[in-house]
Amino acid sequence: MRALRRLSAEAVALVVATVVFLVPFALMLLTAVKDRTQAIDLDFSWPTSWPIVQNFMAVIEARDYVLLRAYVNSTILTVASVALIVIFAAMAAFVLQRRPGKVAKVADFLVLSGLIIPPAVVPTIWLLQALGLFKTLPGLILAEVAFNLSFAMLLFRAFIAAIPRELDEAAQIDGCGGLRLFFQVIFPLLRPVTITVILTSSVSVFNDFVNPLYLLPGDDNATVQVTLYNFQSQYNTQWNLLFMDIVLITIPPLLLFIFFNRKIVAGMTAGAIKG
Repeated sequence: MRALRRLSAEAVALVVATVVFLVPFALMLLTAVKDRTQAIDLDFSWPTSWPIVQNFMAVIEARDYVLLRAYVNSTILTVASVALIVIFAAMAAFVLQRRPGKVAKVADFLVLSGLIIPPAVVPTIWLLQALGLFKTLPGLILAEVAFNLSFAMLLFRAFIAAIPRELDEAAQIDGCGGLRLFFQVIFPLLRPVTITVILTSSVSVFNDFVNPLYLLPGDDNATVQVTLYNFQSQYNTQWNLLFMDIVLITIPPLLLFIFFNRKIVAGMTAGAIKG
Protein backbone atom coordinates (compact mmCIF):
# COMPACT_ATOMS: atom_id res chain seq x y z
CA MET A 1 0.00 0.00 0.00
CA ARG A 2 2.80 2.38 0.86
CA ALA A 3 4.55 1.57 -2.41
CA LEU A 4 1.35 2.34 -4.32
CA ARG A 5 0.92 5.68 -2.55
CA ARG A 6 4.53 6.57 -3.19
CA LEU A 7 4.19 5.67 -6.86
CA SER A 8 1.02 7.77 -7.13
CA ALA A 9 2.72 10.74 -5.47
CA GLU A 10 5.68 10.47 -7.85
CA ALA A 11 3.35 10.30 -10.84
CA VAL A 12 1.46 13.40 -9.70
CA ALA A 13 4.75 15.24 -9.12
CA LEU A 14 5.95 14.29 -12.60
CA VAL A 15 2.73 15.52 -14.21
CA VAL A 16 2.88 18.82 -12.29
CA ALA A 17 6.55 19.31 -13.25
CA THR A 18 5.70 18.62 -16.89
CA VAL A 19 2.89 21.17 -16.89
CA VAL A 20 4.87 23.84 -15.04
CA PHE A 21 8.17 23.54 -16.91
CA LEU A 22 7.84 21.65 -20.19
CA VAL A 23 4.60 23.18 -21.49
CA PRO A 24 5.88 26.81 -21.37
CA PHE A 25 9.21 25.64 -22.81
CA ALA A 26 7.44 23.91 -25.69
CA LEU A 27 5.39 27.05 -26.39
CA MET A 28 8.59 29.11 -26.40
CA LEU A 29 10.32 26.81 -28.88
CA LEU A 30 7.32 26.62 -31.20
CA THR A 31 6.87 30.39 -31.25
CA ALA A 32 10.58 30.99 -31.83
CA VAL A 33 10.56 29.05 -35.12
CA LYS A 34 7.37 30.62 -36.56
CA ASP A 35 7.06 33.61 -38.84
CA ARG A 36 5.89 36.93 -37.45
CA THR A 37 2.25 36.57 -38.55
CA GLN A 38 1.68 33.10 -37.11
CA ALA A 39 3.59 33.89 -33.89
CA ILE A 40 1.01 36.53 -32.94
CA ASP A 41 -1.49 33.76 -32.05
CA LEU A 42 0.74 32.43 -29.21
CA ASP A 43 -0.66 28.93 -29.49
CA PHE A 44 0.64 25.38 -29.89
CA SER A 45 -0.16 25.14 -33.61
CA TRP A 46 2.52 23.60 -35.80
CA PRO A 47 4.51 26.18 -37.84
CA THR A 48 3.38 26.57 -41.45
CA SER A 49 6.92 27.71 -42.32
CA TRP A 50 10.27 27.31 -40.58
CA PRO A 51 12.20 30.62 -40.69
CA ILE A 52 14.65 29.43 -38.03
CA VAL A 53 17.78 30.88 -39.64
CA GLN A 54 16.04 34.18 -40.46
CA ASN A 55 14.78 34.58 -36.90
CA PHE A 56 18.18 33.65 -35.49
CA MET A 57 20.04 36.17 -37.67
CA ALA A 58 17.45 38.89 -36.96
CA VAL A 59 18.00 38.44 -33.21
CA ILE A 60 21.79 38.46 -33.56
CA GLU A 61 21.90 41.51 -35.85
CA ALA A 62 19.30 43.56 -33.94
CA ARG A 63 20.47 47.02 -32.84
CA ASP A 64 23.97 46.59 -34.22
CA TYR A 65 24.66 43.15 -32.69
CA VAL A 66 23.73 44.19 -29.18
CA LEU A 67 23.13 40.56 -28.14
CA LEU A 68 26.78 39.67 -28.76
CA ARG A 69 27.95 42.63 -26.68
CA ALA A 70 25.44 41.62 -24.03
CA TYR A 71 26.88 38.09 -23.89
CA VAL A 72 30.35 39.53 -23.29
CA ASN A 73 29.05 41.86 -20.57
CA SER A 74 27.06 39.07 -18.89
CA THR A 75 30.06 36.74 -18.97
CA ILE A 76 32.33 39.33 -17.34
CA LEU A 77 29.63 40.19 -14.80
CA THR A 78 28.97 36.55 -13.92
CA VAL A 79 32.61 35.46 -13.63
CA ALA A 80 33.69 38.45 -11.53
CA SER A 81 30.61 38.38 -9.27
CA VAL A 82 30.75 34.64 -8.61
CA ALA A 83 34.48 34.75 -7.84
CA LEU A 84 33.95 37.47 -5.23
CA ILE A 85 30.87 35.73 -3.82
CA VAL A 86 32.76 32.47 -3.29
CA ILE A 87 35.77 34.12 -1.62
CA PHE A 88 33.85 36.53 0.62
CA ALA A 89 31.12 34.07 1.58
CA ALA A 90 33.54 31.27 2.43
CA MET A 91 35.81 33.52 4.52
CA ALA A 92 32.91 35.16 6.37
CA ALA A 93 31.21 31.83 7.03
CA PHE A 94 34.45 30.38 8.42
CA VAL A 95 34.91 33.29 10.83
CA LEU A 96 31.28 33.25 11.99
CA GLN A 97 31.31 29.48 12.51
CA ARG A 98 34.60 29.42 14.39
CA ARG A 99 34.01 32.50 16.56
CA PRO A 100 30.50 32.40 18.04
CA GLY A 101 29.41 35.31 20.22
CA LYS A 102 27.39 38.51 20.23
CA VAL A 103 29.05 39.82 17.09
CA ALA A 104 28.37 36.54 15.30
CA LYS A 105 24.70 36.68 16.34
CA VAL A 106 24.38 40.19 14.91
CA ALA A 107 26.07 39.01 11.72
CA ASP A 108 23.67 36.04 11.52
CA PHE A 109 20.74 38.41 11.84
CA LEU A 110 22.09 40.55 8.99
CA VAL A 111 22.62 37.46 6.83
CA LEU A 112 19.04 36.31 7.39
CA SER A 113 17.83 39.85 6.70
CA GLY A 114 19.61 39.71 3.38
CA LEU A 115 17.55 36.64 2.49
CA ILE A 116 14.20 37.93 3.72
CA ILE A 117 14.22 41.67 2.92
CA PRO A 118 13.98 42.40 -0.83
CA PRO A 119 16.72 44.60 -2.33
CA ALA A 120 15.92 48.31 -2.50
CA VAL A 121 16.82 49.74 -5.91
CA VAL A 122 16.70 53.47 -5.16
CA PRO A 123 19.02 53.42 -2.09
CA THR A 124 21.38 51.19 -4.07
CA ILE A 125 21.47 53.76 -6.87
CA TRP A 126 22.16 56.56 -4.35
CA LEU A 127 25.02 54.58 -2.83
CA LEU A 128 26.58 53.77 -6.20
CA GLN A 129 26.28 57.41 -7.26
CA ALA A 130 28.05 58.50 -4.07
CA LEU A 131 30.85 56.02 -4.82
CA GLY A 132 31.05 57.07 -8.46
CA LEU A 133 30.13 53.55 -9.61
CA PHE A 134 26.62 54.09 -11.00
CA LYS A 135 26.22 52.99 -14.64
CA THR A 136 29.52 51.06 -14.43
CA LEU A 137 30.18 47.33 -14.58
CA PRO A 138 32.19 47.31 -11.31
CA GLY A 139 29.22 48.93 -9.55
CA LEU A 140 26.85 46.26 -10.84
CA ILE A 141 29.32 43.53 -9.82
CA LEU A 142 29.37 44.86 -6.25
CA ALA A 143 25.56 44.97 -6.19
CA GLU A 144 25.30 41.36 -7.42
CA VAL A 145 27.80 40.25 -4.79
CA ALA A 146 25.84 42.00 -2.03
CA PHE A 147 22.49 40.58 -3.13
CA ASN A 148 23.73 36.96 -3.47
CA LEU A 149 26.13 36.82 -0.52
CA SER A 150 23.64 35.78 2.17
CA PHE A 151 22.54 32.53 0.53
CA ALA A 152 26.13 31.54 -0.24
CA MET A 153 27.18 32.21 3.37
CA LEU A 154 24.45 29.93 4.70
CA LEU A 155 25.61 27.08 2.46
CA PHE A 156 29.27 27.52 3.41
CA ARG A 157 28.56 27.85 7.12
CA ALA A 158 26.51 24.65 7.21
CA PHE A 159 29.36 22.76 5.54
CA ILE A 160 32.12 24.28 7.69
CA ALA A 161 30.26 23.20 10.85
CA ALA A 162 31.20 19.57 10.06
CA ILE A 163 34.95 20.31 9.84
CA PRO A 164 36.49 19.52 13.25
CA ARG A 165 38.19 22.34 15.13
CA GLU A 166 41.10 20.01 15.87
CA LEU A 167 42.15 20.48 12.25
CA ASP A 168 42.46 24.24 12.85
CA GLU A 169 44.45 23.70 16.03
CA ALA A 170 46.83 21.26 14.33
CA ALA A 171 47.46 23.72 11.50
CA GLN A 172 48.08 26.58 13.94
CA ILE A 173 50.56 24.44 15.87
CA ASP A 174 52.41 23.89 12.59
CA GLY A 175 52.67 27.66 12.19
CA CYS A 176 49.70 28.49 9.93
CA GLY A 177 48.38 32.01 10.21
CA GLY A 178 44.74 32.98 9.63
CA LEU A 179 44.82 33.36 5.84
CA ARG A 180 47.12 30.41 5.32
CA LEU A 181 44.92 28.25 7.55
CA PHE A 182 41.84 29.12 5.56
CA PHE A 183 43.19 28.91 2.01
CA GLN A 184 45.52 25.91 2.44
CA VAL A 185 43.62 23.81 4.96
CA ILE A 186 39.91 24.73 5.10
CA PHE A 187 39.07 26.00 1.61
CA PRO A 188 40.19 22.80 -0.24
CA LEU A 189 37.76 20.84 1.96
CA LEU A 190 34.88 23.04 0.80
CA ARG A 191 35.00 21.82 -2.80
CA PRO A 192 31.51 20.23 -2.91
CA VAL A 193 29.69 23.26 -1.53
CA THR A 194 31.92 25.62 -3.53
CA ILE A 195 30.77 23.96 -6.76
CA THR A 196 27.16 24.35 -5.64
CA VAL A 197 27.64 28.03 -4.83
CA ILE A 198 29.39 28.65 -8.14
CA LEU A 199 26.61 27.04 -10.18
CA THR A 200 23.65 28.54 -8.31
CA SER A 201 25.22 32.01 -8.18
CA SER A 202 26.16 31.86 -11.87
CA VAL A 203 22.59 31.11 -12.89
CA SER A 204 21.26 33.82 -10.55
CA VAL A 205 23.63 36.54 -11.80
CA PHE A 206 23.40 35.57 -15.48
CA ASN A 207 19.59 35.56 -15.37
CA ASP A 208 19.27 38.78 -13.37
CA PHE A 209 17.06 41.35 -15.11
CA VAL A 210 16.18 44.07 -12.58
CA ASN A 211 19.66 45.06 -11.40
CA PRO A 212 21.23 45.50 -14.88
CA LEU A 213 18.12 47.35 -16.04
CA TYR A 214 18.35 50.00 -13.31
CA LEU A 215 22.03 50.00 -12.36
CA LEU A 216 23.66 49.62 -15.79
CA PRO A 217 21.50 51.30 -18.47
CA GLY A 218 22.59 51.78 -22.07
CA ASP A 219 23.14 49.55 -25.13
CA ASP A 220 26.91 49.36 -24.62
CA ASN A 221 26.39 48.04 -21.09
CA ALA A 222 23.44 45.75 -21.87
CA THR A 223 23.29 42.24 -20.41
CA VAL A 224 21.51 39.35 -22.09
CA GLN A 225 18.26 39.71 -20.11
CA VAL A 226 17.89 43.38 -21.01
CA THR A 227 18.00 42.54 -24.74
CA LEU A 228 14.43 41.22 -24.41
CA TYR A 229 13.33 44.84 -24.81
CA ASN A 230 14.71 44.84 -28.37
CA PHE A 231 11.58 43.14 -29.71
CA GLN A 232 8.94 44.58 -27.39
CA SER A 233 7.38 48.03 -27.43
CA GLN A 234 4.21 49.78 -26.29
CA TYR A 235 2.33 49.14 -29.53
CA ASN A 236 4.03 46.16 -31.12
CA THR A 237 5.77 42.95 -30.07
CA GLN A 238 7.66 40.62 -32.42
CA TRP A 239 6.82 37.43 -30.58
CA ASN A 240 8.86 35.11 -32.80
CA LEU A 241 12.04 37.17 -32.33
CA LEU A 242 11.35 37.73 -28.63
CA PHE A 243 11.05 33.99 -28.00
CA MET A 244 14.09 33.25 -30.17
CA ASP A 245 16.04 35.70 -27.99
CA ILE A 246 14.75 33.91 -24.88
CA VAL A 247 15.89 30.56 -26.32
CA LEU A 248 19.40 31.89 -26.95
CA ILE A 249 19.55 33.38 -23.46
CA THR A 250 18.28 30.19 -21.83
CA ILE A 251 20.87 27.88 -23.40
CA PRO A 252 23.87 28.58 -21.06
CA PRO A 253 21.96 28.19 -17.74
CA LEU A 254 20.12 25.16 -19.11
CA LEU A 255 23.37 23.44 -20.07
CA LEU A 256 24.82 24.20 -16.63
CA PHE A 257 21.79 22.66 -14.96
CA ILE A 258 21.79 19.55 -17.17
CA PHE A 259 25.50 18.75 -16.76
CA PHE A 260 25.91 19.75 -13.11
CA ASN A 261 22.50 18.92 -11.63
CA ARG A 262 23.88 16.11 -9.46
CA LYS A 263 26.68 18.30 -8.11
CA ILE A 264 24.22 21.08 -7.22
CA VAL A 265 21.95 18.69 -5.32
CA ALA A 266 24.87 16.86 -3.68
CA GLY A 267 26.47 20.08 -2.46
CA MET A 268 23.27 21.49 -0.99
CA THR A 269 22.33 18.16 0.59
CA ALA A 270 25.77 17.74 2.13
CA GLY A 271 25.60 21.22 3.57
CA ALA A 272 22.13 20.59 5.01
CA ILE A 273 23.12 17.27 6.59
CA LYS A 274 26.40 18.52 7.98
CA GLY A 275 24.77 21.64 9.35
